[in-house]
Amino acid sequence: MAGDKVPPVHALDKPERLDDLLKQDRGDDCLPCKVIGGGAFLGLAAYSYLSGQAQLERQRAKILQSNSMFGMRSRKLGITGISLALAWMGLWRLFK
Repeated sequence: MAGDKVPPVHALDKPERLDDLLKQDRGDDCLPCKVIGGGAFLGLAAYSYLSGQAQLERQRAKILQSNSMFGMRSRKLGITGISLALAWMGLWRLFK
């Protein structure tokens, strides 16, 4: 405590820049954390896509029979979109 320097009052009046704070906060992530986190998102994307498409094929007759506003194409597009979003999050986690 005796070696700590107390900043002057005028230095405390102006707030710190957000960019500087974000740069300081960025360095805490280790490589294994990135690999595990990114791999988890990529695995979830693959599982979501494969299981979603399989479930759609199993329910194909019911979906077509229901005359719903959302047919097979829009449902497949939804599953693909969710999977792509998860994959993007995994890649972002790996490389950022």
